[in-house]
Amino acid sequence: MSAMSEILGDAGIYFDPLDPYSIANNLKILIESQELRLKNGSNSIIKAKKYLLNNEVVAIPTETVYGLAANAYSGKAVRKIFTYKNRPLNNPLIVHYCKLKDLKHDCVLNENFNKLHKKFCPGPLTFILYKKKNSKISKLVNNNKKTIAIRFPKNKITRNLLATLNFPLAAPSANISTKLSPVTAADVKDEFGNKIKLILDGGKTKIGLESTIVDLTDKVSILRPGGITIERLEKVLHRKLKLKRLIKNIKSPGQLGFHYSPGIPVRLNAKYPKKNEAFLKFSGKAKNKNNYFALSKNRNMREAAKNLFSILRLIKKKGYSSIAVSRIPNQGLGLAINDRLKKASHK
Repeated sequence: MSAMSEILGDAGIYFDPLDPYSIANNLKILIESQELRLKNGSNSIIKAKKYLLNNEVVAIPTETVYGLAANAYSGKAVRKIFTYKNRPLNNPLIVHYCKLKDLKHDCVLNENFNKLHKKFCPGPLTFILYKKKNSKISKLVNNNKKTIAIRFPKNKITRNLLATLNFPLAAPSANISTKLSPVTAADVKDEFGNKIKLILDGGKTKIGLESTIVDLTDKVSILRPGGITIERLEKVLHRKLKLKRLIKNIKSPGQLGFHYSPGIPVRLNAKYPKKNEAFLKFSGKAKNKNNYFALSKNRNMREAAKNLFSILRLIKKKGYSSIAVSRIPNQGLGLAINDRLKKASHK
């Protein structure tokens, strides 16, 4: 067994206090998490760097979800991401940077980028920018398009890793394509088993949803709602922003129809569950009903976003045949929550 990290309680496992199975199962997950967890000091960073320099893939924590990372300048390394995830090559990856000066080698920056970067970075915001002709970024990252998706992650472990590298990291979510995004190291282990040689464990992710994606290459628009609300972006740019879905010219992840699936059917805007169906509510409690799950105890949207993938994963493990979801408020982070649930329910 590898050495435990100093902090165990940050694993962020979701428990249903009324359900003994939930407690026992998630204690097992917590223990497994410690078995695969490395001390996130210099030793783990050195090991991760070694793998990345050898064109291998490692799992990294971010403030949004865990990512499956590889050298963005190496086509050989990037191809492994697509292979591990069984991801279609036309679905672009996000490239992660630590410093602004490094980004300037690869992308064309503009005034809107400068405003948003100053306000929100590092953080859960992805930018679509034009790629420079002399950029070293592998063509596989962006399906050989003129644009590229980039961001500056906030997680300290990943930032420390990036600071030791002379290349950025291409890193989509660390899951099999179309499946639930991982929010703990144990989730990554569940997805890939021993296929991934190294998982850097940073506990449960702080936000629990993927980054917001803003397209700055055409008319400014939102391609995916996420960890930063559209209202906050509008306030900085002093303009209204529309949510846009690209079907043909896909510039970023999150554009495919079926995604974020727990592996069982999801039914939206339900008023009550059917037989052997879990019922997912935005808030509140239901006494003596073990098949009821709440995203938040007191209608806290941040709490709801952070718990979404954990609870969907828990419901699947408990053996329910499907999930009925009550109506979720569709503003603020609720827009991102509903986006994930809608794609999970796609037929």
